[in-house]
Amino acid sequence: MENPEEIQSKQEMKTPEASNIVKESLAKIKTEVQKVLVGMDDAIELSLAAIMVDGHILLEGFPGLAKTLLVKLVAQTVDVGFKRIQFTPDLMPADVLGTSVFDPKEGSFKFHRGPIFSNFVLIDEINRSPAKTQSALFEVMEERQVTNEGESLSLGFPFLVIATQNPIDQEGTYRLPEAQLDRFLFKIKVPYPSKEEERDMLLRFKEDFDQSLTKEVKPVIDAKTIKECQTFIEKIRIDDALIDYITALAQATRNHPSIYLGASPRASLSIMKASKALAAMAGRDFVSPDDVQTACIPILNHRILLTASAEMEGFSSEDLIKEVIDSIEVPR
Repeated sequence: MENPEEIQSKQEMKTPEASNIVKESLAKIKTEVQKVLVGMDDAIELSLAAIMVDGHILLEGFPGLAKTLLVKLVAQTVDVGFKRIQFTPDLMPADVLGTSVFDPKEGSFKFHRGPIFSNFVLIDEINRSPAKTQSALFEVMEERQVTNEGESLSLGFPFLVIATQNPIDQEGTYRLPEAQLDRFLFKIKVPYPSKEEERDMLLRFKEDFDQSLTKEVKPVIDAKTIKECQTFIEKIRIDDALIDYITALAQATRNHPSIYLGASPRASLSIMKASKALAAMAGRDFVSPDDVQTACIPILNHRILLTASAEMEGFSSEDLIKEVIDSIEVPR
């Protein structure tokens, strides 16, 4: 007969903290990516949280901040398909989705799949293309399928659009439609590196002009692991009090006098999913208020629209999101 200490030891081995596949996967991916990148911890962690809950990512920052490199490195750590599409003003929807081409041997049209048919799709400078091309992404981002001549073609698992964009006030860019922005789980703003981070970057590459270190980044997880992570995250506990908290935050954005367009119900679902992912990445089997608050800014900053008066007064979406968070009582 087992003694109480042996029983307790076995129970501890079965706890989520002891077998947290999400936390383990995060550590493996960060180790690989940081062979090349210096800093960018928040961007890396939020990107991985999005991958773990099957959410699309929008990275925003000025040119030269390694947004594209970050996406390519993260993709290298996952053993799935990866394709890149460079958005330009003359890009057409068929260049993204594919088109039907006549086969003279068969005497019929065959659909040639476009680059969107992959697992991770990097869309570089997504806001360089006008609305006609952006509309090609609506169905594929939400329903993960492409409809051609009445036939729906499903995409494989996982499927994520990871897009980069320059700030919209840069010359030659277009503002993305609100309906499309709402389909991105996160908008991650990539800042300039600190003085110490920039110095470390220069030291790392002072004898590696070709960035050969990127070749050392290897796959450490696969599609099966991502599916297991998603199953794990779904089981993370979230109290009803935190559900009420998320609801109150979303409602507050819709009633705020300085916000013209508030958070959608999709945003509320996104906060709940991302909070669970952040909890799992931290090694916990429950969601805390801090997880909810951490998820709010990257989830809401591209979804809300400010009133004209708020913009004239110099407010940013982040300012108002923080104001909303401060105005809602935190569950205990």
